Amino acid sequence: MVSKLNEAIGRILDSERALLAEAVTSRQYEAQPELAAKYGEAGRVKCLQDANYHLSYLADAVAASSHALFSDYIAWAKVMLDARGVSAADLSRNLKIMSEVVGERLPPEMGRVVQEYIEAGLNRLPALPSDLPPLFEDAAPHGDLAKKFLRLLLNGERHLASRLILDAVDSGVEVKDIYLHVFQPSQREIGQLWQLNRVSVAQEHFCTAATQLIMAQLYPRIFRTEKNGRRIVATSIGGELHEIGVRIITDFFEMEGWDTYYLGANSPTNAILQALSDRRADVLAVSATMTFHIRAVENLIAAVRASEDLKAVRILVGGYPFNVEPELWKRVGADAYAADASDAVAMASSLMNLRAGAQ
Repeated sequence: MVSKLNEAIGRILDSERALLAEAVTSRQYEAQPELAAKYGEAGRVKCLQDANYHLSYLADAVAASSHALFSDYIAWAKVMLDARGVSAADLSRNLKIMSEVVGERLPPEMGRVVQEYIEAGLNRLPALPSDLPPLFEDAAPHGDLAKKFLRLLLNGERHLASRLILDAVDSGVEVKDIYLHVFQPSQREIGQLWQLNRVSVAQEHFCTAATQLIMAQLYPRIFRTEKNGRRIVATSIGGELHEIGVRIITDFFEMEGWDTYYLGANSPTNAILQALSDRRADVLAVSATMTFHIRAVENLIAAVRASEDLKAVRILVGGYPFNVEPELWKRVGADAYAADASDAVAMASSLMNLRAGAQ
């Protein structure tokens, strides 16, 4: 259960994040004057940005009453920072200073709660890896196709990547398999390569945009499926770069005969509610890729629940935070959680069957 105290702490950390980050950064540079010589002014700016990120994830982990969310973020941050020349020792020192600052600036009871979360991350830090193995597995279904596809994208060869996929489909590879075994793992690998500082932000954006364009070329095949009478509205909380996951899920529902209505990212709550009503949706699918989007998901679900006209809508959530914290979907008020596109269709169908049985 999420405690009211934790929710209050999360709000305070979020509202005071800029001041806390500045205090942490100033104290670290005072304690380690060698940092100024080593990294220069640009390094201090980056240190301030990192402190802001740490506090953002910390605020949402505390608000969600989940040590796992913050500890998992620390595991991600260790790899990301190490790849950019920031040692685990520097990260550890930063977190210890953060614990000191929070303990001084928050009321004692709140400070102790936050320090427990930071301590949990610090305890894991020494045993965490500084590098990551490739996600692609040679024995994975269509693994060779996925590797070729990603290599073409990273080389900027979008047209050749498109031709590779279209030829594979023409030769008999199922579109579902392309989505599950080529697009999904490729996107995950690209994200990991950025984390490891082996691709630039520009490359990451290009690969994502190119994949979306290639997905669109498959739509004539996807939209041939006979409809089954079920309707879903899908949306993503947060930035457009991370909406490809919910786009894949929406297309999977389309291939299963659902009538889909995809809203993309950053849709206002009122627009989502209106779409659910206009489309007479059976299911709302919500994707969140970042921990700091959890509260936005919770607020959206609360708005749907508060609408008398939308009482019958079932809500399915997914994305990174829900993969890390298995019980999080219950805490935000959803009806179910799905790990991937295939699981999403199965879970939504199960929700529909349960609703039919209850009528």
